[in-house]
Amino acid sequence: QVQLVESGGGLVQAGGSLRLSCAASGNTFIINGMAWHRQAPGKAREWVATISGGGSILYASSVKGRFTISRDNAKNTLYLQLNSLKPEDAAVYYCNAPTARGTFWGQGTQVTVSS
Repeated sequence: QVQLVESGGGLVQAGGSLRLSCAASGNTFIINGMAWHRQAPGKAREWVATISGGGSILYASSVKGRFTISRDNAKNTLYLQLNSLKPEDAAVYYCNAPTARGTFWGQGTQVTVSS
C-alpha cells in the first residue's frame, strides 16, 4: 500500500502563486510515475500534469506555461508549482500514483482563487 498526503492549498488572489506538495509513504518503491489532477465543484475530475519515473513531464494545455510539476525522490514528495493563477484554476487538487498494485490517491487539497 501507498499513502499520499497533499498539502499547500489555500486562498490566493488571481495572478498569485501556490506550491502544492504530495508526500508519499508506505511501499513507495512501487511508485514510478505520479500525477496531479483537479476537480472543481460540479465538474469531472481532470488531469493536470504527469511526471514519469524517468522525469518526463506532460501538462494539460490549460495549465502549460503556468504550472510546474516536479518530484524529490529522496523525500518521496511530488510538487506542483502554480503560478499566474486564474479563478478557473480553483478546485480540489489531488495527487495520484498508478502502480502495478493499483492506483493510489491522496485526499486532496483545496485551492481557492479570488478575482
